[in-house]
Amino acid sequence: MATLAGYAFAKYRFPGRNLLFSSLLGAIMVPATALAIPTYLLLSKVALTNTMWAVILPQLLNPFGVYLVRVYVQESLPDELLEAARMDGAGELRVLWSVALPTLKPALVTVLLFSMVGTWNNFFLPLVMLNNDKLFPLTVGLQSWYEGAMIQSGANALFTLVIAGSLVAILPLIVTFLLLQRYWRGGLTVGSLK
Repeated sequence: MATLAGYAFAKYRFPGRNLLFSSLLGAIMVPATALAIPTYLLLSKVALTNTMWAVILPQLLNPFGVYLVRVYVQESLPDELLEAARMDGAGELRVLWSVALPTLKPALVTVLLFSMVGTWNNFFLPLVMLNNDKLFPLTVGLQSWYEGAMIQSGANALFTLVIAGSLVAILPLIVTFLLLQRYWRGGLTVGSLK
């Protein structure tokens, strides 16, 4: 979603583009915790609270990702390249799929990683949205274990469980970074040859 919006903001001219982009920049400045209660009220009206969708759906809207993709498209994707593809007979979807997206891999990976880390480490939204402790993500579960260890002073077994859980919680992020780092390295040379 952020990719398509960022690409459209960078390469297309349409009425209200500057106003929409200004409102997007304003959305970046609003902290996520300020939106937790309105998000809860909105999702409760459609009966999505206390489901995993209540945590996933709000994370799909990423104004910072749109901004990041827009800046990357403006700097690394020349209009001449897109125009050459159009002159060769490619339609707009073909230009996006075959020309723009391969060039934008580093930006896409960056937005993906920001979104993944933000969703994975999110604490407040799941705490507000979820009542069932079986649905709690690792961050909320580890906090409740930690609180239990603090109440039972001297519960060393529970503290070691919290530390082991913290290690398990960061392993998916480390693996994801290691698997996706080649796309960043490949993106460092984009635009180096003219």
